Amino acid sequence: MKQYKYLLLLFSAILLGSCDDYLNVDQPSAFDVDYVFSSVADAEKMVNAVYACFPVDPYTSRMSNVFMQNTDVEANGVSENPDGSRRDVWSLQGGLLQSWSDIKNCWNNCYLAIDRANQCIEGIEASGLYQSGDANMKQFLGEVYCLRAYWYWMLCNFWGDVPLALKASKAGMDLNTPRVDKNIIYSQMIQDLVNVEEGMFFADKSSAGIEKINREFALGFIARLAMFRAGYGTIQSGEQKKADDYLSELPEVTYTINGVTKTAKTSTDYYQLAEDYCQKLMLLKDRPLNPDFKKIFYNECQFLTPVDDDVLFEVAYAQNNGGDVGWCIGLSVDGGSWGSGSSYVCFPVTYYYSFDDNDLRLPVTCSLVKYTNETTQAILGPNNIVPAKWCRLWLKDNPGSTSSKGTGINWPVMRYSDVLLMLAEAENEINGPTAVAKDALKTVRNRAFAPEDRAQKVEGYVNALSSKTAFFNAVVNERAWEFGGECIRKFDLIRWGNYGEKVVQTRQALNYMGLAGNEQNLDNPVVARYRNLSPELYYQLNGGMITIMNPRYVAATPDNLVAAADLKDGDGKWAAQSWTKSLVKKVTTDGITTYDVADYTARTWRGYKDNTGVAPVPYLLPIPYDIVSKSEGVLSNTGYGLVLTNN
Repeated sequence: MKQYKYLLLLFSAILLGSCDDYLNVDQPSAFDVDYVFSSVADAEKMVNAVYACFPVDPYTSRMSNVFMQNTDVEANGVSENPDGSRRDVWSLQGGLLQSWSDIKNCWNNCYLAIDRANQCIEGIEASGLYQSGDANMKQFLGEVYCLRAYWYWMLCNFWGDVPLALKASKAGMDLNTPRVDKNIIYSQMIQDLVNVEEGMFFADKSSAGIEKINREFALGFIARLAMFRAGYGTIQSGEQKKADDYLSELPEVTYTINGVTKTAKTSTDYYQLAEDYCQKLMLLKDRPLNPDFKKIFYNECQFLTPVDDDVLFEVAYAQNNGGDVGWCIGLSVDGGSWGSGSSYVCFPVTYYYSFDDNDLRLPVTCSLVKYTNETTQAILGPNNIVPAKWCRLWLKDNPGSTSSKGTGINWPVMRYSDVLLMLAEAENEINGPTAVAKDALKTVRNRAFAPEDRAQKVEGYVNALSSKTAFFNAVVNERAWEFGGECIRKFDLIRWGNYGEKVVQTRQALNYMGLAGNEQNLDNPVVARYRNLSPELYYQLNGGMITIMNPRYVAATPDNLVAAADLKDGDGKWAAQSWTKSLVKKVTTDGITTYDVADYTARTWRGYKDNTGVAPVPYLLPIPYDIVSKSEGVLSNTGYGLVLTNN
């Protein structure tokens, strides 16, 4: 689908101008709306202009992945003090960034996409083609409603309550509108998609397949929005609550499943809605999960887009003109003839050790090495493990030694395993760990283990989950293992209301691992549980490739151990990389050695001050200062748990 990718960029430039000019309401009038939407071909160009808000920096290397740290899964280290950059988002100190241009660019790009979607919605619904039942126009309408819902979903998770615009901007319109509760927005978006999804094409009936929004994604996204509507979020008081706990009037969604009309109002109702739409998708367009987990992501690097596989929708990028997968996220390549890209998204070693030893997703997800060039590897440390799902070296064609950004590797927005795990979670919330919930979880785990392991790791593991709490925790864990590096964990933790709990657990585990690696406090059973983890990794270099003797657990020190600087390719000797022993800071004062919390652990989530995990996490971003100052008091950054100073 390369032709589609390039056209997407072309039409964005011709039709609607730059993302910085989204409030210039005269510009979209360059084409007469009635004329444009009287033609299927021209209407598609307008829809493509909505997609054109994906292949730009605010999305490709900000909102889709880099800003989605720091959690218990994706996390990267930060400097000693806030520095007014993306690292302050990672350290949960985003409130300090009111004047940072990247925040403003992200906000503006979201609303540009929404305004373009609104233009398309109004133009399509008013067109004679749509009113006469044209199938293509129904598909386009479903796409733009989904696109609008997606960008509002992003806005609500990054900023909380935000202004809601359901009409295209026009000259003379008052664009200065207040925040609207996120749950009202979610319900509106769900109702919109419920109303249009039946008119959409499935991916195998669309010329764009999974590179544009299809009915499979619409059904799955209805479920995702319903899960968020059922869950927690930060409200203006700074508390994290479900809508049931604070809204005096709960917004409703009406939908019909199997001839039965239902109304979703409470949190439980929205879990039921999510389950209904997961099951609707499974009934209409079920598919097996790809038995080769790596192939899902390798396909993206090879520009292959199967319509009956795991991916329901992925953002399409054009090589050299879009997409930062394999540059700011993925297996790092420092240089060489295939260009360079060092992942800004990393995993803490606690995530690496959370996997079962036999989980086939582990080596696909976590890399303990990087490439210094296309033929030579180097070992990484315990807190900069990189996502292994994508690599620029897997590109179909060599992009060249000077290449960096713009790999053209697509970004997955939703996979079928997400639908299965949402079904499992929603059914458990309503009825506990029933056979329906367990079967969905088993389907996902079944791929994660070899046939000989499934009796214990799938059947035994899932069947032992006898309580609602145990099953929920299993789903929380499964989503971590299944989607690591795909950067949806942050939003999941928000809706679950356990973000703080997971931050504290990660900090504690890092410290305990470090103490155990230095053989300290082993009389404490919480520390002792980590005593078998590798304090150091022993590795050698053969043909440029790293071989690690003990990637997980303690091993005897090799006799032929040399300093890393003395290690030579193919010499059969081993060097050591400090591993769990580096997770604490060794301090010697007056000949007495003590072990303190490492800088990485102390700094990475430093915006979260609560050591109990009970207090809400300050994950929201501030509305850009320029937007607030021009709103004449309509908008502010008061409340929402925002910490606006570093005092």
